[in-house]
Amino acid sequence: MTEEKKKLLPSIIMPLSFILLLWLIQLAQELLNINLVTLGVYPRRISGLIGIVTAPLIHAGFGHLFSNTLPLLFLGSGMLYFYPNSALKIFGLVYFVPGIFVWIFARPAYHIGASGMVYGFVSFLFFSGLIRRDTRSIALALIVTFLYGSIIWGILPVNNGISWEYHLFGSLTGIACAFIYRKADPYKKYEWEDEEDEDNGHLEISHDRNLPLN
Repeated sequence: MTEEKKKLLPSIIMPLSFILLLWLIQLAQELLNINLVTLGVYPRRISGLIGIVTAPLIHAGFGHLFSNTLPLLFLGSGMLYFYPNSALKIFGLVYFVPGIFVWIFARPAYHIGASGMVYGFVSFLFFSGLIRRDTRSIALALIVTFLYGSIIWGILPVNNGISWEYHLFGSLTGIACAFIYRKADPYKKYEWEDEEDEDNGHLEISHDRNLPLN
């Protein structure tokens, strides 16, 4: 348990620090009465390339930011805790790659917000459960499906005011990461799981003794 507690705090600090940065940027926009939307991704415009780096940091308001805050904290902490060796690489890919595809393929408008990252994390955790099929990954996939399964509608072009393209490419990036890093962070069983397997094995042997011999 001590080892697990040591892993928990660092897993929370990084997502929390990133979220704090997002809130400071939004507060600066409000207090200084500035609008940083032009730092978003603007597809196929040279000046819009800067958004690949800055767009996830910019939000349309506190409501927009708040909707991303809890998912970033929960999903980011979960990834760092359960997939510590690959999580930082995935963070980088989910941060930058969706913006590149948004710049190439999306509608001509400013695309902002960290929701593409949220969709990337959800997709990674869900598809990792399908691919790895170990106890940890399946449990995480079920939790993510229960909490965030409804966000799948966000990848459909049903609301012109939402960057469904960022959501879509974030999701595809997360799926790709699940395949690329499917062998990273191998699952280590806890002692109680081994004990449970042994108990099941003993039960099967006892049951076999009662079977008729041919």
